[in-house]
Amino acid sequence: MSEKFKAVVIDNQNEKFTREIKEINKTDLKDGNVFVKIDYSSLNYKDALILNNGGKIVRKFPFVPGIDFSGKVIESEDSKFKKDDNVILTGFRVGEAYFGGFSQYAKVDSNFLIKTPNDLDNHKAMMLGTAGFTSLLCAFAVKAKEELLMGEKVKDVLVTGATGGVGSIAVMVLSKMGYDVHAVTGKKDKNDYLKDLGAKNIIDRKEFEGESKLLEKGIWDGVVDTVGGTALTKIFAQTKPGGIVAACGNAGGIKINTTVMPFIIRGVKLWGIDSSGSSIKRREFIWNEASKLIDFNKLKSLTKELSLNDLLETYPKLLKGEYFGRAIVNPNK
Repeated sequence: MSEKFKAVVIDNQNEKFTREIKEINKTDLKDGNVFVKIDYSSLNYKDALILNNGGKIVRKFPFVPGIDFSGKVIESEDSKFKKDDNVILTGFRVGEAYFGGFSQYAKVDSNFLIKTPNDLDNHKAMMLGTAGFTSLLCAFAVKAKEELLMGEKVKDVLVTGATGGVGSIAVMVLSKMGYDVHAVTGKKDKNDYLKDLGAKNIIDRKEFEGESKLLEKGIWDGVVDTVGGTALTKIFAQTKPGGIVAACGNAGGIKINTTVMPFIIRGVKLWGIDSSGSSIKRREFIWNEASKLIDFNKLKSLTKELSLNDLLETYPKLLKGEYFGRAIVNPNK
């Protein structure tokens, strides 16, 4: 390989934030013990925050963002990985504290990587990316009600923020699992899209505004909440006995105002989804299940491939809620 390659570099000198595509050197990659040629990354909401102004997440500059990637091992100091192994990375604060995936190459800790399953490839892996991985974690948390916790069979599942990256894939996965998916959105023009993904019912997000009783009629066996904020109060009150609420987002706010009643009267479980810190064993399980639950032909029609230049033009649309679908980043384009 050439000693120089392209990467998106953000900087913050004298309180002036910049983002540009630069040539950097192999010697600039100082983290980890596995050197990877990146095939693809993806654009996530957290990436957009970081590209915008660091998002109060990145503390050291100059810095290469990108919280996920897939690619091929070039060099490895760990015997678990050898040259030409295909690998996936999501989370572990890569793209936040360690140089990330918006680059043609990366150097990372071997403990952050898993091998790409045989029935996936690096392109499919980043069609899912962090959003898809999070969706699958949420879906299996809901499924735990009937399997791990030996409760009644799951039937009705609510998904908030259903047109977003995590929400859309969650609708697809939960429908594939055989559940009746009720998709919450404020975008009325996306009803057909959600039905095509497998949603049985579309609910206007306004239904979850306003005051909630301590307990309302139990409707949901499970919930995938990608939004957070005040709507969760009503969602908890409407969750059936033994139901699970898998919470993975905070775009609607970080505070919730609820009572202990759903938890101590109905045994509702609030299951926090920390996709960044998931164990390697759990990651391997989730990625190996992906091909059974994802319709990649359908996902491909919702995915746009971006160059690094396209990435810098696209991320503001994601922050404004104007970007629809998945965005895969090809740093070699």
